[in-house]
Amino acid sequence: MKREIIITSDGSTTIHLPEWNEQYHSKHGAIQEAYHVFIRNGLNIIDKKEISILEIGFGTGLNCFITFLESNKNINYTGIEAYPVKSNEIDKLNYVTELKAEKSNTVFQKIHNTSWEKKHQISKKFTLKKEQKFFEDINESDVFDLIYFDAFGARVQPELWTESIFKKMFEALKNKGILVTYSAKGSTRRAMITAGFKVERLPGPPGKREMLRAIKNTDL
Repeated sequence: MKREIIITSDGSTTIHLPEWNEQYHSKHGAIQEAYHVFIRNGLNIIDKKEISILEIGFGTGLNCFITFLESNKNINYTGIEAYPVKSNEIDKLNYVTELKAEKSNTVFQKIHNTSWEKKHQISKKFTLKKEQKFFEDINESDVFDLIYFDAFGARVQPELWTESIFKKMFEALKNKGILVTYSAKGSTRRAMITAGFKVERLPGPPGKREMLRAIKNTDL
């Protein structure tokens, strides 16, 4: 499938798939979306000294890099990706300059150059494990505090937004764990609720009216 690097509305790049008319990040602003959905409404509301994060759709590594930049807590980060982005595509992404994070350029490179299937110490407080597999092959239980659900949209890959997938997410989270996603589709919300989540609609990032945050609470 053909892939193109495009500039989004906030000046940051993303990968565009013309055949699907789909992007890895919002065309209204890749960096803005990452901060709004995953940092402000996910990472920043977890009050723990050590946080285990699962990213569904590791893609360009943008969410991982911003998490590194914005957190002073101990982060154990796991990224799931069935089709890793190629190195020549990574070289064309402008996240380091757009985030004014030149001092952390070596970290961005390390995020992408470290081997898959092994845990790596990216910094003193940040570990990363990238796993190349399909989302339906996730079988962890009570491991993660936070899930960044950043899969391609249901319009092009509806199989990634089903009750069965969200049941796996529910199982993977610790009690009181949180899942955040840019999606606000009614079918997504219903699948989450059926899987056991308490779901709330929140104001969305630029270009989207709403987003969803789901909480696992087995005490209810």
